[in-house]
Amino acid sequence: MKALLFAVLASLTIACRLHSAETIPTLSLGASAPDFNLPGVEGRNWSLKDFADARALVVIFTCNHCPTAQYYEERIKQLVTDYKAKGVALVAIMPNDPKSVRLDELGWTDLNDSFDEMKVRAKEREFNFPYLYDGDTETVSRAYGPAVTPHAFVFDAARKLRYVGAIDDSERIQHVKKHYVRDALDALLAGKEPAPAQTKVVGCSTKWAGKGDAVQAYMKKLAAEPVSVSSADAEALKALRKNDSGKFRLVNFWATWCAPCIVEFDEFVTINRMYRHRDFELVMVSLNRPDEEKTVLEFLKKQQASNRNLLFASADREKLINAFDSDWSGAVPYTVLINPEGKIIYREVGSIDPLATKRAIVKALNERKPW
Repeated sequence: MKALLFAVLASLTIACRLHSAETIPTLSLGASAPDFNLPGVEGRNWSLKDFADARALVVIFTCNHCPTAQYYEERIKQLVTDYKAKGVALVAIMPNDPKSVRLDELGWTDLNDSFDEMKVRAKEREFNFPYLYDGDTETVSRAYGPAVTPHAFVFDAARKLRYVGAIDDSERIQHVKKHYVRDALDALLAGKEPAPAQTKVVGCSTKWAGKGDAVQAYMKKLAAEPVSVSSADAEALKALRKNDSGKFRLVNFWATWCAPCIVEFDEFVTINRMYRHRDFELVMVSLNRPDEEKTVLEFLKKQQASNRNLLFASADREKLINAFDSDWSGAVPYTVLINPEGKIIYREVGSIDPLATKRAIVKALNERKPW
């Protein structure tokens, strides 16, 4: 009996390991397009029959958070514009499970992959194609098998897969030499075979469901990070404003007695966790009096604020306020984004708009990345 029990347990262990190491196969060339019925950002569901009259159909799996996918947004829009009159339809599907994406994986974006934030992205970027959500079940995505975002599938009039792979050969548009999807469409419309019919893809791996436990473990690790606070005198605040860190520095002035500050505090914790692995740092500065340090630290620990935290070193607040910014009245909350050259490139007196703040950070960071 024991031997049988051990054999069963061993089999279950192997099965679990195989499941955890599961790879989703990509749809084979010549296969029929799997049908779908998915919600689009404009408020209706879409299926294959909605594209029945198209001479060719392009299905692109893409998402909000992936920097490679973002590189291609304008090119996808241009594909729609250039091929619509030729009878080509294009639909984009978001395949990721939002619960399986860690905060540090959002370091190149202002938006996550939730359906609500897909709507925001589509409106902001003026998408001219259906953008569909498959993040809850990933049933359709598993049928197609995108390895990354973006991953393109080109089907002919009979909805047989004739090309699968990258959109072109470089995410940096100025380096593009081969236009794979365009070449495949031109070939199909001319009654020819696409060549190549399949290419390698580069991008962010598809976030298949099942990583929720890993994400929770990651959050617990973040929660265990040490939290501290240091006193900041006038010289420290001058240095803070000068910013010789070599990074973009987001500074928020707050206080435990400031209700709007408390309400938005967790937004800053999230922002720090999203962007801190890039050339970015968050510094939170409390205007509480020095004798309130214990109260400040208790609040910071409760908020898991493991970023750099400062506390006004003196009750002479005017001197300290002027040391940082003589144009600042002293009202809190007060937030500025300082570039590595010491220039304030974003400023907000009062509560922040979290999305606007993230967009300012991403824009600043991305303008410094290789292009």
